[in-house]
Amino acid sequence: MSKLVSDQADGLRRLLAQSSARIIAIASMGNRPGATTAAMNLGAALAHMGKDVLLLDEHRPGPDTACAAWATDPLGTLADVASQRLTCEGAAARTECGVHVLPAPLGGQPDHTDPRLLWDGSMILVDAALDAVGNLSPLARLADELVVVLQPHPASITATYSGIKRLHYAHALRQLRLLVNGVADPEAARQTMANLVDTGSRYLAVSIQPAGWVRADPHLADARRLARTVVEAFPASPAAVDFRVIAAAVAQWPWRPTVRPQDTRTALWRPEALASEPFAAAAAAQEQETQERDGRVHRAGNH
Repeated sequence: MSKLVSDQADGLRRLLAQSSARIIAIASMGNRPGATTAAMNLGAALAHMGKDVLLLDEHRPGPDTACAAWATDPLGTLADVASQRLTCEGAAARTECGVHVLPAPLGGQPDHTDPRLLWDGSMILVDAALDAVGNLSPLARLADELVVVLQPHPASITATYSGIKRLHYAHALRQLRLLVNGVADPEAARQTMANLVDTGSRYLAVSIQPAGWVRADPHLADARRLARTVVEAFPASPAAVDFRVIAAAVAQWPWRPTVRPQDTRTALWRPEALASEPFAAAAAAQEQETQERDGRVHRAGNH
């Protein structure tokens, strides 16, 4: 019964919304665990499903941005669209897979800019860039969902947990999803997500849900060399399959109440509150377990 009520409430929110477009912000903490690649490939997978996708790139121009990776040259930025100098379709660059890419660098547009009012499509992805102290931009705070990308090793896990704590204190963050990238062992990815879900719930009262995982795949580098996503260039590859699975699941995610910028004013956070004692210990234990397992495998191979 509760599931039926939840679905009905989600449907009502969609009917009352000013726009049917859904915003999903994709971010990462630590040393670039692949959030931009995830945003691009999810965009390509959603476009192949028939969605009209706009990808907003919050990063400053450079070789690691979505625009550079797709070798596109948009005619304008989100600020140009917000000021009505250009239309969204006129400012954005359309990639071969159908995703529209539009730069939206931090601070480049007014904080109250709502891309739902500027885009007639069904999906808006934000390749989110955290600000100087690691907080979300006003644009990312507007998102219906926040997806945090991490890798399945202790340094990334610890950085991610610390980042989640920071966002929780800064924005009263209560919910997000995890996408584990570069996975060699799906069972280890499940355990990583389970540990973060349990720790976030126990110590922060933050609802953390799995978005899925993407297997380590050499085709990702090959696709990047071709200025395409792996979903476009190598659709049968393991990573492409995983991205399509995640994209298909996005349509099943429940719609949440829209959060406006005035409801998410940045709060002061205490650096000492960001220490990740519970999860740092868990990450250290996982690293030790991995080293011991590798040692057992190595010893077994010598017999």
